[in-house]
Amino acid sequence: MDAIASTPVVLLDHPAPHVARLRINRPDKRNAIDQAVRQGFIDHLTVLLADPQVRALVLGGMEGVFSAGGDIPSMVGLSQAQARERMQHIHGLCLLVAHARIPVVSAMEGVTAGAAVGLALLGDRIVIGRRARVLFPFLKLGLAPDWGQLLTLPRRVGLPVARRLLSEGQAVGGEEAVRLGLADAVHDDGEVMAEAVALAAALARLPGEAFARMKQRLHHPSATLDEELEREEADQAVCLTGEDFREGYDAFMNKRSADFIGRPGAAR
Repeated sequence: MDAIASTPVVLLDHPAPHVARLRINRPDKRNAIDQAVRQGFIDHLTVLLADPQVRALVLGGMEGVFSAGGDIPSMVGLSQAQARERMQHIHGLCLLVAHARIPVVSAMEGVTAGAAVGLALLGDRIVIGRRARVLFPFLKLGLAPDWGQLLTLPRRVGLPVARRLLSEGQAVGGEEAVRLGLADAVHDDGEVMAEAVALAAALARLPGEAFARMKQRLHHPSATLDEELEREEADQAVCLTGEDFREGYDAFMNKRSADFIGRPGAAR
């Protein structure tokens, strides 16, 4: 019993250079997300996102399933105060993922439902299996969508499609998910995690400062062109005078691939 109780519900490893991977480890519950899972993510992310050697992140689940979503039994019998506390805990995790300056790739294997869809949508790229199923069960449970999905899902697929997916609650397969824009790439089911890691490894080689600034502006669009040009000026003033641009320019002039990691100080 002690060995079972001490088994981490979120596993961390480093499957490729400069890539960290976090996987939900509750296969007996189809990797349902409860308070312990959320806290496991929060604890790991707090450390990983401050580590300059970590330049990309992969999110997934164990034994070929991303996650069946929120742990429903743990939601029963809450007072309003407890419900708010639960949502605040969720939102702490949401903000960590959404504000990550590094690329975040999610591996949708098997079933991805509810909360897990929201978690994936907070990242940058989604890889899905051909026979995977994406589920939006909120309204069937008498709940409004959460984990930020009323913002992130329409940004991904458009408002009419988001309204249909959330109100009908039908399963979305891998090929359809890519067609709708819900996922970025579809692969054979046994290859999803490896492809997600490979994508993260490729993204880790991008210039970190430029990527982080691009991501920030995409996530928080300017209200006007004047505002966007002002932000663009500030970002480019940093990038044009930085080491990454010097490396990129030298690589361009010498017809070689830029190495934004290997040069001294690149991981900062």
